[in-house]
Amino acid sequence: MISLAHAQTAGAADPTGGFMQLLPMILMFVVLWFLMIRPQMKKAKEHKALIAAIAKGDEVVTQGGMVGKVAKIGDSYVTLEIATDTEIVVQKPAVIMVLPKGTLKSL
Repeated sequence: MISLAHAQTAGAADPTGGFMQLLPMILMFVVLWFLMIRPQMKKAKEHKALIAAIAKGDEVVTQGGMVGKVAKIGDSYVTLEIATDTEIVVQKPAVIMVLPKGTLKSL
């Protein structure tokens, strides 16, 4: 009886070659790519362009919430004037947003 059952399953080969078993994994990767990885890469590219475009006199916001006007720019660091005669040094990647000119009236 066991030999008959084994003989019946051996003759029925999978016509798709196992592709149907891999299809859910492929679909999950495609969904993950479009919902998570691609937007993250796009945002990182925009942030890199923002950092490269920072110029002296720009008004910026840092990750910590500090706002100030760019006084000096180095290779890795930016000096911000946060009040009259008060300057701080932050890393360039810490700058998250450039404000429109004239936002900070007191500096």
